[in-house]
Amino acid sequence: MSKAPIAELPRSVDPFKLAAQAVVLEGEVPLMALSRFRDAVHALEETSRCRVKLSFSLDSERRRMVAGELEAPVILECQRCMGPMPYTLVSRFALGLVTSDRQAQQLPKELEPFLTDDFSADLWSMTEDELLLVLPPFPLHDRSECVASEILASLESGDEVEEPAQAPGDNPFSVLADLKKKKH
Repeated sequence: MSKAPIAELPRSVDPFKLAAQAVVLEGEVPLMALSRFRDAVHALEETSRCRVKLSFSLDSERRRMVAGELEAPVILECQRCMGPMPYTLVSRFALGLVTSDRQAQQLPKELEPFLTDDFSADLWSMTEDELLLVLPPFPLHDRSECVASEILASLESGDEVEEPAQAPGDNPFSVLADLKKKKH
């Protein structure tokens, strides 16, 4: 996608009309407006935006489709060091526009169903769903960038990781030993 500033993607459109006219929409969606997505990531910058390109069309069997691509900068939590990790989510997808579950079952396997009303589709909701689908399940920094890489390297090499020394009085079971010594 190009890096030139573009307008906000419309929230709601008539997808069937756009597919019949083979319209291509490009725009941005403010990530802070997507509450389910916002809750699923570690952090977002206040001005973060998802760049979206949607190509509406009809296939050879007159099914209404939308092919899309999106790109969004986010901050995830590295599952190795639990620190913040800048990441860019990228997705390319193909959806079949349907108005019922029966129509969704008739779509070819290469098309995921996108359930719409007869004259309205929520493009921001579609964008949010696609972003949630491309979130990595276990995000990790590159090993050379992760603060936990030294600990990981020592574990892999078989070197013992030094544990903090325990003072003799710190034993949690010392209370039981004292009880045993007391006579009733």
